[in-house]
Amino acid sequence: MNPLFGLQWSQTLSPVIWKLPLFPSIRFGCRSPGAFVRHSVRCYRSYLPDNEVPEQIKEMTEKLFQGDRRSLSRSITLLESTNPLRRREGQYILSQAMNYLHEQEESSGRYTLRIGLSGPPGAGKSTFIESLGCRLTGTTPWLKDPEETTTEPDEGKKKAKPVPIPTDKHRVAVLAVDPSSYATGGSLLADKTRMFELSRDPNAYIRPTPSGGNLGGVARSTNETVLLCEACGYDLVLVETVGVGQSETAVADMVDLFVLIIPPAGGDEYQGIKRGIVEYADIVVVNKADGDLLAPAHRIAIEYNSALKYQRRRRPNWRPEVILVSSYMGTGLPAFWNRVLEFKAQHIATNELQSIRKEQMKVWMWNYIKEGVWDQFRAHPKVRLELAQVERQVEAGELAPGPAAEQLIQLFSQTS
Repeated sequence: MNPLFGLQWSQTLSPVIWKLPLFPSIRFGCRSPGAFVRHSVRCYRSYLPDNEVPEQIKEMTEKLFQGDRRSLSRSITLLESTNPLRRREGQYILSQAMNYLHEQEESSGRYTLRIGLSGPPGAGKSTFIESLGCRLTGTTPWLKDPEETTTEPDEGKKKAKPVPIPTDKHRVAVLAVDPSSYATGGSLLADKTRMFELSRDPNAYIRPTPSGGNLGGVARSTNETVLLCEACGYDLVLVETVGVGQSETAVADMVDLFVLIIPPAGGDEYQGIKRGIVEYADIVVVNKADGDLLAPAHRIAIEYNSALKYQRRRRPNWRPEVILVSSYMGTGLPAFWNRVLEFKAQHIATNELQSIRKEQMKVWMWNYIKEGVWDQFRAHPKVRLELAQVERQVEAGELAPGPAAEQLIQLFSQTS
């Protein structure tokens, strides 16, 4: 493909992008998340004025801020809807939630925590989330024996040290993204069935969502859902991704802390060095470290510790750590959570958490651009008129894909 094609695409679409409804927010988003929030609120309101908002939507918004789970579920459903009217109502609720959260952060200075969890299929992500979530809500004790210790790898030797037991309780929201079928588009949404105890906890909320075929292991509406959960009073949001392998990194742009969960015997030292998902990890958890798998878990933890030394740090002031965890026994969970709290405290004190979220707002904004341009491209009357013919020419070999795409882009850039 012509190396200048990307530049031509950018130059061609520049005037189009700035005409799209939400995209004047770009210049505001580049200043600060607060400016982006305030401008986005004005944008959303301009498309659904207060006098056109149904009273039941306003009531639902108020109940959402009071911690009503039913209102949260209905709000998320509106945002996920393909019905334009319902989605506009959902966007109104989202705009109110963004404004509400911004005011809360400015007044109290308290920040929620967003954790992304990824890993290969069979690593025990759902079991880990339930085991951790039940302890964070206070329904399950952290350890059966208060004197119990954790064992961490140290250059091939087992080194036991006491673990402080966390005492704070939290309201936990879990966003479990399930893979969608490429053939039918359907999804089993079975992750919630693996979190039976947590799903019955009044201080926990689990929302299974189909990936919709999106790459990166997350759903299209994950960003919006995270904000709605926080507006509903959940101070910890866990995002479990599909588990598609090394390319599953989109969630890292949505969360504060990215956790990679691997099973014992998950590959040798060179597996850990691979570029991709491993280099995004802030914490690596070796799960299922109990019984006959304890020895392999120690071995893989040592190998990953060694591999991480050769990788460039994603965050200058944070060193990724490998932690052994048994979700079944609960061992290692206190050590994991204490490390998470250390991450949060350190990044708030240095303003890095705020910087992370500013960058994520810009990434989110550009995702809106990509989706908006694509939707308008497919709906453009001239493109729709010529698309079938151009596709036939490409299939017949009469037209190369590059010039065909450029031809359609030229049509798209013309006024309707």
